[in-house]
Amino acid sequence: MGLSILLLKQYPNQDYTVLCWAGGAIAASFAVQLFLLKSNFTQDQWLLPMVMFFASIGVVMLGRLKPVLCIPQLRWLIIGLAVLLVVLRLSSKLRELMQYQYILGILTLIVLCLSLIFGTEIGGSKNWLVLGPFQVQPSEFGKILLVLFLAAYLSDHKQVLQDAQRSFGPLKLPPLRFIAPLLCIWGMAILMFVVQRDLGSALLFFCMAVFMTYMATGSKSYVFIALGFFMAGACLSYQLFGHVRVRFDIWLNPWVDPAGQAYQVVQSLFAFAAGGTWGTGLTHGHPGLIPEVHTDFIFSAIGEELGLIGCTAVMLAYTLFFYRGISIALACRQELYMLIAAGLSISFYLQAFIIIAGVTKFLPLTGITLPFISYGGSSMVSGFIMLGLLMAMAKKE
Repeated sequence: MGLSILLLKQYPNQDYTVLCWAGGAIAASFAVQLFLLKSNFTQDQWLLPMVMFFASIGVVMLGRLKPVLCIPQLRWLIIGLAVLLVVLRLSSKLRELMQYQYILGILTLIVLCLSLIFGTEIGGSKNWLVLGPFQVQPSEFGKILLVLFLAAYLSDHKQVLQDAQRSFGPLKLPPLRFIAPLLCIWGMAILMFVVQRDLGSALLFFCMAVFMTYMATGSKSYVFIALGFFMAGACLSYQLFGHVRVRFDIWLNPWVDPAGQAYQVVQSLFAFAAGGTWGTGLTHGHPGLIPEVHTDFIFSAIGEELGLIGCTAVMLAYTLFFYRGISIALACRQELYMLIAAGLSISFYLQAFIIIAGVTKFLPLTGITLPFISYGGSSMVSGFIMLGLLMAMAKKE
């Protein structure tokens, strides 16, 4: 009702159309949840309600910020729910798919390279494919392939990766041929950072690989090598590429150019300051001063109009989602499924953490979406694919 009143004020001729789409999304979510309760596809019935909580916040904020995008977001939400059912239906074939680990690895690299070769620069990052009227972000689907590949590779080579045969000072590692796939993934993340100017996706992919490797092997050597690898690449990029220097300089001191290149970060900080503890109230703030507020900076809009209370509720909900995902992983008896569930949970949580840290200036600003809340079809569909896989892990033995 609140959303309909808000839309009636700004786009009165479209209000009933939006209400029809909103009603369709609500009906679809209830139908899917009822189906899950009566079926044997998953034993965890809390994940979908939490995702719909995120999606509801996103739709309400879009109705406030850019009402014209409300219907497309609702449309992608319904498509995502349909994709969720398809993934659950096909989850029985997952074991067969995981036998082709190197094909998964090659597909991961191909998906990541698509935007390097054919990508179009939007919003300062060359990470989009323009296919007629559609804009697709390959990295959103690449992270799914990355989780599957790492889970298959690490579970299959766990013993070899644990039994280090060579020592390099305090570091102990197996022969190069066994860690070459990991180095390739890390190198691709650095390449994304430098060439595509996509710090968010690069950091997400890199951290996913490091966390999953550590979970599978328990070896701190991989963590130290990965950190050294990333720091060396970051320092070299800072010296060689101007756009990297600009991004880091803005992070260190945005007040040097508050009306220019640091404008987004500065306006984001002003939004949080204006929101305070309780927020200005929905429609009573000025988040529209932030460019791209409906995608990268939607958390800033939440901070301004819903305040610290609203931000805390969203962050706690992401933490609860992560907790449920890790609980699913720990309940899996087979290590392959455990790594898949843990990798998917870490991906969700890392993505939320990275973008929230970026808009609050805790980390350099990144260009990724807030899962299920920010506007975007690629993000919504890939999110529901990952949700379906995570749900499927809840019934695996």
